[in-house]
Amino acid sequence: MNALTQNITHIHFDPFLPDAVLITFTAFAAVLLLISLWQRKRAGFPRMLCAALFLLALLNPSLLHKERDPIEDVALIVIDQSTSQSMGERESRTQEALLHLKETLSARQDLELRVVNAPESKTLTRETRLFDAIERNLADVPQKRRAGVVIISDGQIHDVPAGRLDADTYGPFHLLLTGSRDEKDRRINIVEAPSYGIVGGNITVNYVVEDTDNIRMPTAQVTVNRFDDEPPETFIVPVGEEQTLTLPLTHAGENVFELSVDSVPEEMTTVNNKTALIVNGVRDRLKVLLVSGKPHAGGRTWRDLLTSDPGVDLVHFTILREPEKMDATPQNELALIAFPFRELFEIKLYDFDLIVFDRYRLNRILPDYYFRNIATYVRRGGALLEASGPSFASEDSIYYTDLGEIFPARPNGDIVSRVFKPALSETGLMHPVTQALDFYGGSPEKPGWGSWLRQVSLQKTSGDTLMNGPDDMPLLILDRVEQGRVAQIASDHIWLWSRGYDGGGPHAELLRRVVHWLMKEPELDETALDINVSGETIRVRSRKPDVDSVPLTIVKPDGTEDNIVVTRNERGFLEHSIEADQLGIYRFSSADSARRFAIIGERNPPELQNVLTSDAPMKSLLNSSKGGALWLEQTPRPGVRMLSEASHYDGRNWIGLRDNNAFAVKSVKSLPFLPAYAWLIILAAAMVATWWYEGRRQ
Repeated sequence: MNALTQNITHIHFDPFLPDAVLITFTAFAAVLLLISLWQRKRAGFPRMLCAALFLLALLNPSLLHKERDPIEDVALIVIDQSTSQSMGERESRTQEALLHLKETLSARQDLELRVVNAPESKTLTRETRLFDAIERNLADVPQKRRAGVVIISDGQIHDVPAGRLDADTYGPFHLLLTGSRDEKDRRINIVEAPSYGIVGGNITVNYVVEDTDNIRMPTAQVTVNRFDDEPPETFIVPVGEEQTLTLPLTHAGENVFELSVDSVPEEMTTVNNKTALIVNGVRDRLKVLLVSGKPHAGGRTWRDLLTSDPGVDLVHFTILREPEKMDATPQNELALIAFPFRELFEIKLYDFDLIVFDRYRLNRILPDYYFRNIATYVRRGGALLEASGPSFASEDSIYYTDLGEIFPARPNGDIVSRVFKPALSETGLMHPVTQALDFYGGSPEKPGWGSWLRQVSLQKTSGDTLMNGPDDMPLLILDRVEQGRVAQIASDHIWLWSRGYDGGGPHAELLRRVVHWLMKEPELDETALDINVSGETIRVRSRKPDVDSVPLTIVKPDGTEDNIVVTRNERGFLEHSIEADQLGIYRFSSADSARRFAIIGERNPPELQNVLTSDAPMKSLLNSSKGGALWLEQTPRPGVRMLSEASHYDGRNWIGLRDNNAFAVKSVKSLPFLPAYAWLIILAAAMVATWWYEGRRQ
């Protein structure tokens, strides 16, 4: 700003009379003058001059002197640091242009330069949002001080205001494009995919492969990786046409799929050449076979538990009359159903997801070779739960069949009949089946549970003991047998909890968890890695109770590997947190082949849907604000001009900022144009001259 804009003097009027009086005086004088002119009196002009002098005196002209201080205009430079800005030469062009603008604009004394980086996260942005940062950084600047906004970006900005923004709001907007005009990119987008599916069924996924116009390839190769030890599947599909893919859900919990498309030469990025999909597998209905050896109070507890779950189809048989039982009732009058052992344990055995033996004993009803079928069923992936009654400790125990080879404990032949309270073992405190059970006002070490009255004495041979009875005898044991699972409960008195005896206990929750563990529910798998994603933080937790650390291998979305060690924290958990630096699938694997996955970001994030440099998203805003776009590839160091008023603020190799000439008034002084006596002399002289002129003409 120059000195003329800092100090200025101009004429100011401060009337002696109200505006209404002055208007009346002016109108009266004008009427008299018109009458004089109409009568063609020669003194009309002197009278007009005299009246004008009187009116000027009444207006009281004065000289107003203002001392002003210039105020700096504010220009904002916004640096796009989203994921797409790291591709190609965009980052280097950004830094070169920023350095040039700083050198050019920082030298001006009348301009304040502000530089802001947005979005805040540099690598894991879902979309490029810059205008929130623009609004925050210019909120304290009046519109009359805003010189303009310069955005250095690839142009893919997702929060551009929908309405028009004229130059008065922020000043002109300019876009310095960091990419190239001939960029190429291929991407795969999932159009539609379910979040849930039935285990054993199929899901349908709709996807499309898209290319930029300058690739000109009619087909692409798509690969589907299922992450379940199955070989990848490959398809050749047309580009630009929506395709349908059928995928099987092989297990409950997370089913992770990755769809990828082959890259093309000189492609901008291959990050969007693949996309991740997680589908939660849910079981349609579980088929459970419950076989009760004899009617007893606990049988109702089992039946109520299994029938209360709408997802369970229960088949329940109770042995009411054993073959050796003799009475006088004729066979044709017995209202009993013969035990269908062949249908259950041979023809339809593998239709059941779980078999429960409740106080069952050998009674010549079920031939021995059917127990061999059950043992084979478990080894091939089935589930068996045995709730022991007194007969398990006798010579009629089913342990002495082929089931003994898969049971995790064998009977000692003793039955403990005294009051005791079940307690969690050290393993049970950490195991997901019994961890965080309701302790009824007690503690994990001494739960406030009700008492049981009987337990079969067992000697554990394998598996994990989660609960103990009297003298630390195993009460609840879980074990894995090849592909299947087995659970043993060494007492038939859990029904006491359901009746509230001695305060009761969490019978329903405990049995539900045991059944779900046998069904291989992922959230109850004690060997599985627990992966939790919160924003950009991945928390890895292991429940293994017998180790202090677990080494893991991480495979990042770009294929690079890293090693971490999950160690036990102060709360007793094996836990480790990492900050993700890429979008996509992270794969975690341990030495025992346990694998889990974490997905950072979402399917088809806007940031990766279109990575080509373009001014199209900003075009309307640039035009309405009188700004423009320049390609840094052609003009790496654009010129900058300060313009007061212009029809547009851009040129072939330059951008313009608005010079607002803003100032603050420091002081104001008012001086009379003429002193009062001078006005009296002038008015008197005018009156005398007018009188003399009229008298001389008469």
